[in-house]
Amino acid sequence: MGLVDGFGRSRTARRLRIAQVAPLIESVPPRMYGGTERVVSYLTEELVRQGHDVTLFASGDSETTARLVAPCAHALRLSGCHDAAAHHLVMVEEVVRGARNFDLIHFHIDYLHFPVMRREGLTHVTTLHGRLDLPELDRLYEVFGDMPVVSISDAQRAPLAGAAWQGTVQHGLPRDLYRLGTGQGGYLAFLGRFSPEKRPDLAIEIARRAGLPLRIAAKLDRADRDYYNRHLAPLVCQGHVELVGEIGETDKQAFLGDASALLFPIDWPEPFGMVMIEALACGTPVIAFRRGSVPEVIDDGISGFICEDADEAVRAIERLPELSRARCRERFETRFTSTRMALDYLDIYRRQLEQTHEGREPAGPAGLLDPRHHVARG
Repeated sequence: MGLVDGFGRSRTARRLRIAQVAPLIESVPPRMYGGTERVVSYLTEELVRQGHDVTLFASGDSETTARLVAPCAHALRLSGCHDAAAHHLVMVEEVVRGARNFDLIHFHIDYLHFPVMRREGLTHVTTLHGRLDLPELDRLYEVFGDMPVVSISDAQRAPLAGAAWQGTVQHGLPRDLYRLGTGQGGYLAFLGRFSPEKRPDLAIEIARRAGLPLRIAAKLDRADRDYYNRHLAPLVCQGHVELVGEIGETDKQAFLGDASALLFPIDWPEPFGMVMIEALACGTPVIAFRRGSVPEVIDDGISGFICEDADEAVRAIERLPELSRARCRERFETRFTSTRMALDYLDIYRRQLEQTHEGREPAGPAGLLDPRHHVARG
C-alpha cells in the first residue's frame, strides 16, 4: 500500500533490511564532539522509527534501537588505539560475512571498503563526509569510479565531478532534539574544533570588534595542539572570551539557544557544517563566511548572514535585529530534520536496489553475524 510522507512524497511500505556502517573513532552517537557518528545515529534511529530493519556496525559503547554489531568494545579516540585502520578492516570483513542479512549496505567510512565491495557485488552506497579537494583522491576515484557515492552538499562534490554520484543528501536532526531559544544571553557563540580551517582566531576578532562576549565550545585534537599553543593561547586570554570546553549534545541547547548568533568564519571548503543546523534548530542565526556548503545551508538575510570577510561579519552583527529567531527555527523544520534526511536516503536505497536486484528475490538471512560481537536490539 502506498504511503505519503510529511514532505508530500509517496513511498512504498516495503520494509528494508539496511546495514549502517559507522566509523569507530567515536561511539554512535558520540559522547562529545563527533559529526559523522552523530549523523549516522540520527539516520539509524529514524529508519528504525519508520519500520525498517536496521543493523548498525559501530563501537560497542554505542546506543541504538537498531541491532548493534560491535567490532570493538569502545570508541577508538578515547581507548588508546594505535591503529584505527586495523579495527575498520575487521569491521568490513564482518559486514561482508553478514551481507546476506541485508538488502543494502550504507557505508560512512570513506573508501576503505571499495576493493571488497567491487569484488563481492553487493548492493551498497557510501556517503562521503569529508573534504574531497585532496590531490590523492583524483587517482582513487579514477580507479574506483564505479563506486556509488552520496555527497552531503553540492559544493562538496565539485572537486570529483566524475565520481558515481547518486545524489546529495543534506544532514538532518530530530525535530524535537532542540527547541527555540530566547537568545537572551547577550553573547556570540563559536562551536567546533580548535583548528586553522575553523578560524576561531577570526571569531575572537569579530566578537571583539563588535563589542560582544564570545563563548567558545571547542574540541582540541592532538594534531591541532601546536596551532593552539602558537596562535590561539594568547587570544583566548582576552577579557571578552570565555572557554567552555568540549560539549556534547545535551549541552548545546543552552549554549546555542542563549546565543545572539553563531559565528562560523571558516577558511576551508566545509562539506556541510552540522553546527549551523544545530544553531537554526535553536532559532539562533548564523554569521558565516562564503565557503563550501554555507550558501546551501544558510538563507542569507533570513536564517543568518553570509559574509566575505571579518569586516562584513562585524557589520552583520549590527543587523541581527532584522532577523527572526522563529524564522530560523522554521528553516530548520522545513529543510533539516532527520525525517527528511532518511526519506532522501530511502529514495537512493530503492534506486540502488532497482538497479542491482531487478527481478531477483532478496537473499534470506544467512546467520553469519559473529555472536561474540552481537548486541541485541534495544
